[in-house]
Amino acid sequence: MRNSLEVPAYNDMMCELFQAMKELGGSGTIREIDDKTIEILDLAPEVQEIMHGNSSKTEVEYRLAWTRTYMKKVGILQNSSRGVWSLTTKGRELERINPEEVVQKVREMTFLKTKEVKYINTEDDNLENDGVDTPDEIQSWREKLKNVLLNLEPDAFERLTQRLLRESGFTQVQVTGKTGDGGIDGMGIVKLNGIISFHMLFQCKRYTGRVSAGEIRDFRGAMQGRADKGLFITTGKFSVPAIEEANRPGATPIDLVDGDELVEKLKELQLGVAPVNDYIIDEAWFLSI
Repeated sequence: MRNSLEVPAYNDMMCELFQAMKELGGSGTIREIDDKTIEILDLAPEVQEIMHGNSSKTEVEYRLAWTRTYMKKVGILQNSSRGVWSLTTKGRELERINPEEVVQKVREMTFLKTKEVKYINTEDDNLENDGVDTPDEIQSWREKLKNVLLNLEPDAFERLTQRLLRESGFTQVQVTGKTGDGGIDGMGIVKLNGIISFHMLFQCKRYTGRVSAGEIRDFRGAMQGRADKGLFITTGKFSVPAIEEANRPGATPIDLVDGDELVEKLKELQLGVAPVNDYIIDEAWFLSI
């Protein structure tokens, strides 16, 4: 029996991830899929917060990325350039999957290409590499961008947040971080459908770890009676209690943007990020000849 505080191996989460895809209607963002799979697995908060080495990803997120990659290799899942994963026609027709068969098939596909099966150090990742170097969705440019953000000066990060909000449709965006305004870094107004306006206060923090529930409470206390909503942006992650606190019923709502979402938003708006045209090799097509 596995220790309740151990992170499940990537192949031990395949059935639950497959169930999550079904419950999500056959498609979802990485965040939606991860959250639903974690819900089905009923993982303890302590397990969810274990970080993967020095990266900004949790160990669960990292291993679920491997889970999706293996399922993609065998034609059960596919993903778009916009980061949305979906069941393939084959995946939709299946009622259940066998993780052992998935892993074995990936090994056989890799053997056809390399004639050699390599393994990752199990003490490091508890993952069998099988010739697959990295999960498909973990791309080096994202990690490089996160490092750039972490190395920005505090005022530069505040200006970046200001520009990001303006590009996202906010108006009258002001940075107030230098005034010692109770932890408030800035303010702005967002208008929905050109009719309803919301005054929002924001806080932006360059973290490598996790934002705690206490920091969310402090932020809410600083914005008390001054805004309709709050926005907390970080290069790190939010702890489970922090997410619960941000969405606590009866309290002023606070929207959360973590490091992964920040990177995706910069990519979407092409702020300091430019796409590069390249060719993708369809390995499955060659193997089907």
